[in-house]
Amino acid sequence: MRYTGAMDRYAMSFTVRWADCDANGHMRNTAYSEYAIDVRVAYLDAQGWGFDQFRASGFGPVLLREETDYLRELKMNETVEVDMKVLGLTADGSRFRILHDFIRADGKPCARLVLDGGWMDMRTRRLAPPPEALARAFAGAPRAESYAELPSKRK
Repeated sequence: MRYTGAMDRYAMSFTVRWADCDANGHMRNTAYSEYAIDVRVAYLDAQGWGFDQFRASGFGPVLLREETDYLRELKMNETVEVDMKVLGLTADGSRFRILHDFIRADGKPCARLVLDGGWMDMRTRRLAPPPEALARAFAGAPRAESYAELPSKRK
C-alpha cells in the first residue's frame, strides 16, 4: 500500500461517566479500550467507511493484541481526549499497529494504549488486504513519529 500523506491529528473528547468507573472511583480498564474503539470507528466513518461499508465488503477489524499503560488517575466527570496514531502497517495493509494517547483536561497524559490488529475477510476467516477504499481511508490516518512498516506474515 502506498502512503499518500496523513492528517496531523485525530482525537475525540469524552467525559468519564459513572458506568466507566470501577469500585475505586477510577476509570475502569475496559473503558479505555471502549473509548479507543470509538475513536477508530469515528475516524473511519468520517473517511466514508462506516458500518454499512464493512458489512457490504465482508471485511472487519480484528484485534490481535492490546496493551495499556496507566500513567495517572482518571476519575468520574473528568474530561479526557483520546487520539489515534498509526504506528505501523504491513505493505499490503492487512495488519496494523495503532497508538492511542489519553490526555486529561489539565494536559497530563493518563494512559497509553497500543494495539495490533488486522483486516479479516469474513468469507475466508483470514487476515487479508482490505478493499481499496478502506485501505485509502486508513492510509490517511495520522502517523506516529516512530512509524515503521510492519513485517508481512503472509506466505
